[in-house]
Amino acid sequence: MLEINNLTVEVGGRRVLKGVNLGVDVGYTNVLFGPNGAGKSVLLMTLMGFSGYNVVGGEIIFKGEDITRLSVSQRAQMGMGIMTQRPPNLSGVKLHDLLKVIAKDPKETEELAESIDMVRFFDRDVNVGFSGGEIKRSELLQLSAQNPDMLLLDEPESGVDLASIELLGKTINTLLNRDCKCPGEKCKHGKSALVITHTGQVLDYVETDRAFILCNGTVVCSGNPREMLNEIKEQGYEECIKCKLMEI
Repeated sequence: MLEINNLTVEVGGRRVLKGVNLGVDVGYTNVLFGPNGAGKSVLLMTLMGFSGYNVVGGEIIFKGEDITRLSVSQRAQMGMGIMTQRPPNLSGVKLHDLLKVIAKDPKETEELAESIDMVRFFDRDVNVGFSGGEIKRSELLQLSAQNPDMLLLDEPESGVDLASIELLGKTINTLLNRDCKCPGEKCKHGKSALVITHTGQVLDYVETDRAFILCNGTVVCSGNPREMLNEIKEQGYEECIKCKLMEI
């Protein structure tokens, strides 16, 4: 689904990402750990094609095509969607109107809105006056309406209480089609995701397949998400930077 090869990115003239390599297979959900300032959010914003993230080296391959120079809208039309950590307020834009524009299946979107208690926000301006949890639910509802094949989720549990994290986790699983009954190890029709998390709480509700650790602008190791999270909790990220035994 997604292949990142030797990606190097500058922001404001400063090199933030330095030769990043990682991939996400079809139907897989990979998680990205890393300390503050490592470049995790920069990576997702670059993958989505936002301005201000200057790719000076490497390439981004999505569904077998080089999208490194494509616009945000072109990437969205190809099936890439993002849940940002701090989405903007859209004053004057009603949530229901936005959903009508982007929804591929309005009935399914309406059903999800009811299940996550977002119908009552339909006549509200997007994100204006929303709590942290309401913003996250709104973002997931918009992703559901878009129905992308590749989800980029930037700290879905950030600023959310424990009860809301469980709801968000279950909603993410719904979006990823984790209940697909296709034979084989993975559903070939399932969606893929790359999830950033600081706390790892989202792993209690979202099944993840592989973890990567980003430190100092580059991927230093990868492995089992649960095992790596436990190591991070016990050792911190300094050991991850030093360790060269785990195969990327």
